[in-house]
Amino acid sequence: MPDEQHIELKAQVPVELAGGRLDQTAATVFAQYSRVLLKNWIETGELLVDGRRVKPRHRLRGGETLTLSATLQPREDWRSAQPVAFEIIYEDQDLLVVNKPAGLVVHPGAGNPDGTLVNGLLHYRPELEVLPRAGIVHRLDKDTSGLLLVAANLPAQGRLTAALAARTVSRCYQALAEGVLVAGRDIDLPIGRHPQQRTRQAVRDDGREALTRVRILERLRAHSYIEARLATGRTHQIRVHMAAIGYPLVGDRRYGARGRVPSGATAETIAAISEFRRQALHAWQLGFEHPVSGEWLEFSTPAPDDMRQLLELLRTDASMSREDA
Repeated sequence: MPDEQHIELKAQVPVELAGGRLDQTAATVFAQYSRVLLKNWIETGELLVDGRRVKPRHRLRGGETLTLSATLQPREDWRSAQPVAFEIIYEDQDLLVVNKPAGLVVHPGAGNPDGTLVNGLLHYRPELEVLPRAGIVHRLDKDTSGLLLVAANLPAQGRLTAALAARTVSRCYQALAEGVLVAGRDIDLPIGRHPQQRTRQAVRDDGREALTRVRILERLRAHSYIEARLATGRTHQIRVHMAAIGYPLVGDRRYGARGRVPSGATAETIAAISEFRRQALHAWQLGFEHPVSGEWLEFSTPAPDDMRQLLELLRTDASMSREDA
């Protein structure tokens, strides 16, 4: 098991923060750490004010010295580290960009206690065990493939999480949808938990703001090959939005896909569509500012074989239909 990470930091409370609570001020002064973590360190006496132990709600006058001497404890059970197959697109001392295969669950949970991306990350980089969620800063659904960003230390995780919240991280997907879109569109519909089916999301008036920018890459006979760019990052956002406008993703039975096939399609094409058992969604492009250097980084990865093969069959079907016309 790797060594625990020890932190030694000191900072003076800015005068402009006078009157603020200690836990709130500490979250500003030591912004690389979460408020929950800082509050815990205050309560355990690892974060002191002028050498004194005080309560999180203690009011500051400005000018005090905050001293942080704390140990980062492992956040994951080290025994859960396992070899798991995934591709590393890029890595340095601060972050990793992972290409997650379809079918791989990101986090352990009910029904998936191990064999997840987190387990694989802990095996690949044991030092990630001290980070919340092993450094993962955003999610992909189990059956969505593609690029996922992982922080390698707490400061990087804090900055990347803040960048996601500020919507400065570019996330772009490719998908196959049922139906032929006439034109691209921005889908601006709020999303919340489905009122009856708790494992689903739905468009609802009291939901959270959600915006997906959809552009057409290719029109096929009964399908559309699209690019979907996230302006927000709600659970199942692209899947819910596409279903809401009447164009569910191929294979996405949870959100209304019906296995639509072109009229007169070949048996091979019909079989390929009916046997496509996941949503045809791939996170193909990821762009963000490096949390330390500030350099803009951008990565892309092609869709996996199952999506590419289905797309080629649909293209062949469209081509044969034009020849027969």
